[in-house]
Amino acid sequence: MLMQISDLSVTYANHGRPVHAVHNVSFELDTAEAFGIVGESGCGKTSLVKAIIGIQPPSNGSIRFNGLPLHDMSFHQFKHYRRAVQMVFQDAVGSLNPRMTVQQTLAEVLHVHRVCAPHEIPVRINTLLDRVGLAQQVLNAYPRELSGGQCQRISFARALALEPQVIIADEPVSALDVSVQARILNLIRDLRQHLNVAIILISHDLAVVRNVCDRVAVMYAGQFVECGPAEAIFDTPRHPYTRTLLSAVPDVERALNQRRPPVVASA
Repeated sequence: MLMQISDLSVTYANHGRPVHAVHNVSFELDTAEAFGIVGESGCGKTSLVKAIIGIQPPSNGSIRFNGLPLHDMSFHQFKHYRRAVQMVFQDAVGSLNPRMTVQQTLAEVLHVHRVCAPHEIPVRINTLLDRVGLAQQVLNAYPRELSGGQCQRISFARALALEPQVIIADEPVSALDVSVQARILNLIRDLRQHLNVAIILISHDLAVVRNVCDRVAVMYAGQFVECGPAEAIFDTPRHPYTRTLLSAVPDVERALNQRRPPVVASA
């Protein structure tokens, strides 16, 4: 098992009173698996992600990566963990340095983390662009000169530069057009298939999660109220909150059928 989250809790102090943002959450993640976490804003998804990537210490529970507890890692082991678990943010444009070109952004990551020798950096950058489906013409472009979909691909390229085992994608397609969403979702499938990268997909879009993920957890008030195979969660939901989420998804086909006028045969 690649990652194990056991009874994880995150508690904040609010004017002296504890606020339980995450409460006793447990799940496992295997190599090249896609695990979806869905829930409304404020349910604790962001706090959970902060704990997983190591920027928010949990108040209880444990995170194991390749069998090693996060809290027992040495400095060098934790440094390796931060490389192995990468984040792709919802605001792709905002997550990129506006003063740096695409080439400078990717070169900085490769150089700072010593991923390859300096003379290999240009070749590695071209490989990364090819992996995320971008042409080399974007190398000298700044984020403001790129589309949202292109910036999101650069974000994935930046994460892939560190050769991660896990990518946490936080609402990676919510700000994109439907046609661009499809390309990003195809990219995620490609990363799993060809690079064996595991994906933790955070989203409120149930259709996206169903389309990509093997397993899904439904989060409500800091807890996983339901967790299981994606097909089972969407086809036979057990928890009332899950059923409420699914009932809120518009049924476009049914709506069209209801509005479509009856066909009258001509004489």
